[in-house]
Parts: sequence; C-alpha cells; structure tokens
Amino acid sequence: MQETWIFPPGLWEHNVTVLERLIHYLSKLPGLGKKSASRIAYYLLKADKTLTEALSRDIKDLKEKIKPCSICGNYTETDPCSICSDPGRDKSILCIIEQPKDIQAIESTHEYRGIYHVLQGAISPIDGIGPEELSFAALYKRIKTEPIKEIIIATNPTVEGETTALYLVKYLRETAIKITRIALGIPLGGDLEYADSITLARALKGRNEME
Repeated sequence: MQETWIFPPGLWEHNVTVLERLIHYLSKLPGLGKKSASRIAYYLLKADKTLTEALSRDIKDLKEKIKPCSICGNYTETDPCSICSDPGRDKSILCIIEQPKDIQAIESTHEYRGIYHVLQGAISPIDGIGPEELSFAALYKRIKTEPIKEIIIATNPTVEGETTALYLVKYLRETAIKITRIALGIPLGGDLEYADSITLARALKGRNEME
C-alpha cells in the first residue's frame, strides 16, 4: 500500500500553514523524523532567499530532467550516461548493482573502470518483486550484444541481495563469462550507499569467482 503524502483536503485548505506542510513533507524523507524536519524547515525559513529559490528549482528539475540511462539504468541528464559513453571505460567488465545510488558508492573508490548495469531493485518474494519486475531482460540482451568477459555481482549483502546474486549465478552459469561477487568487508544487512570508500575498495579488489 502506497503511503499518503498529502493532508486531507479540509486541513489543506483551511487549517494547515505552509510551514506545517513543509515539515510534514520533509518528515517523510528517509532518515528524517518530525524533529529533524522541523529544524530544516525553520532553517530554510531564515535562510537567504537565493538558497530556497535554487533548492525549489533543482527539486523541480530533478523530476523533469533526470532520466534512467537507456543502456545501464543509471540516472542521467544525457542519454547515454557519462559512464556508458566514456571511451576510457573497460567495456569487457560489467558490474551489476541494485540501485543507481550504488554507482556513486563504487566510483568513490577509484578502483573500478568498467561499466554498470542497474537492476532497479532486488528479488524479494515477500514484497512481490521477482525477476520480471527488475531489468534482467535488458541485462541478458547486453550480455549477448556487448563484449563482456567478466560480470561482477555487487548486490547488497542482504537477504534480498544474496537471493538476487544466486539467481544471477544460476542463469549466467552456462555462459562463457567469468562471474565474480564482491568480497566480504561490507557488514551483513548493510547497503553499499553507507559503506566507506576503503571498505568498498577492499571488497572490489578481493572479489571471488562464484561457482
């Protein structure tokens, strides 16, 4: 069931101020509770007008200008994205990740010069997410048409991430492509987004072939 973000119409029209609405919306963002949202709202209220105008403009542009790359699924303003169109990247190594935000985490290590494929999630039967809901079809098409020699599975070390990794190994085993999984070093149950660059660098260097 999708979470409701807006106030009931009656409150919206008559009883709720702009400040209260802003606190309400900010409190819905990941990692922000009512107190944190309130602090941000009051900070913006006292901030220079150029900041709030720029913030408002960029939030609007975020939905209008940022789109998934047609090749890898990364968020980008230009299609294909800067990584897919970079002639200096090693097109024979493909790193499979769950979300676009994981690309930034891996890029921060400065240890990886291959390309990416974003699954847009992980297999989670309990949430009704199977391979059909993810970008596996596009992945298989890339494997057939691109000169890929190694696939690095960099799904998160969670139950869903491990399930997705095992699924990938099962369906890629018959190919001639080398399949590796990033090494341990990332806490079990953690996300790549929150791992520090040193931990990620060691995980990439110590990846092992999956059998």
